[in-house]
Amino acid sequence: MAKKSKIAREYKIIKNVQKYASLRKELKAIIKSPKSKFEDKKAAVEKLDRLPKTSSHTRIRTRCFKTGRPRGVLRRFNLSRMAFREMALKGEIPGITKASW
Repeated sequence: MAKKSKIAREYKIIKNVQKYASLRKELKAIIKSPKSKFEDKKAAVEKLDRLPKTSSHTRIRTRCFKTGRPRGVLRRFNLSRMAFREMALKGEIPGITKASW
C-alpha cells in the first residue's frame, strides 16, 4: 500500500493538470503554428514557463486504484499486476479467467 501522502499528491497534480489544460493547449498551439509571429511565440513560451510545473500532463503517474502502487499498473483495468492477479483469481473482474490448456 502506498503512502497516503503520495496518493494525495497525485490527486493534487491531476487537479492542477485539468485546471491548466486548456491554457497550455492554446499556448502550445501558438508556439507550434508556423503562421504566428516570433514575438507571439516568445510571449507564449514565457507564459508557459510561468505556469506551475505540476500543470504538465507528463507529471501524472499512473497508480493502482486499489493499492496506490505506482509500478506495474495495467492501464485497461487501472490495477497493479498483483492486485489484478488476486482479483482475477477470485473472479472479481468480469470476463477474466485464468488460462488453462
